[in-house]
Amino acid sequence: MSAEVLTSAPRIAPIEGLADALRAALGASVIEIVDAHFELTVLVERDALVDVMVTLRDRFAYQQLMEIAGADYPERAERFDVCYHLLSVTKNHRLRVKVMTDEDHAVPSVTQIWPVAGWLEREVFDMYGVLFEGNTDLRRILTDYGFRGHPFRKDFPLTGYVELRYSEEEKRVVYEPVKLAQDFRSFDFMSPWEGAQYVLPGDEKAPAAPTPPAPPPPPPAQPAAPAVATPKTTEKPADTGAGEPANKAAAKRSRAKKAEAEAVKPAGDEAPRPKRARRKASEDKA
Repeated sequence: MSAEVLTSAPRIAPIEGLADALRAALGASVIEIVDAHFELTVLVERDALVDVMVTLRDRFAYQQLMEIAGADYPERAERFDVCYHLLSVTKNHRLRVKVMTDEDHAVPSVTQIWPVAGWLEREVFDMYGVLFEGNTDLRRILTDYGFRGHPFRKDFPLTGYVELRYSEEEKRVVYEPVKLAQDFRSFDFMSPWEGAQYVLPGDEKAPAAPTPPAPPPPPPAQPAAPAVATPKTTEKPADTGAGEPANKAAAKRSRAKKAEAEAVKPAGDEAPRPKRARRKASEDKA
């Protein structure tokens, strides 16, 4: 697949021999010429920028300055690239001119060639901090008065301990320490697994959840059945303690009690024994 299909930018028809013509015309001011993606980029010496621009306008018919852009490469000694985009209306061709600089060395201003460069240089100064020598109105243009730092630098901090706001009283941007007021915060110290016992903000707008039906009452307890006593059964004499030895012992105890009772009873006080009398009478009758 060709590179023409991959790029969405309108293709600028290359001019045959333009790189060689620029190198011959600009001489030692040229550091490098790169031809890539149907675009020609000329890297020139910073101090020779004004002379290069005049030559490109007058001899090569690049009449218009369309844009000035910046780029930051913190790992380099000259960390900033300042890119000038030129347009030739008569040739329908664009050319990029680039110089390198750092925070301390100013770039020559091209406002004497193209007055529109005044605002464009101010943008690069505001975003990157690049200085332009000869610009009589080098002020911030995108950020407000009192802003500190340059937002497009790679080392610009995105977080910190100060907040930036516009002060209506001072009519400018002011910096203040970050304040996290705790006066109106309420701490319940509840376990997040148990859930809050109050309505959270916004929950009052939610539709009320249907109340679940009450569980059915438990069935009445049945009265416990009375315990049935197991009848005692004796299948052998050993289960009751009876038997011939027990009978002899019981008879012996009975005779001893009887003899003891007779020894205590007084004489002549014996009661008639009707059973023996009847027995004797039956014997006499026989």
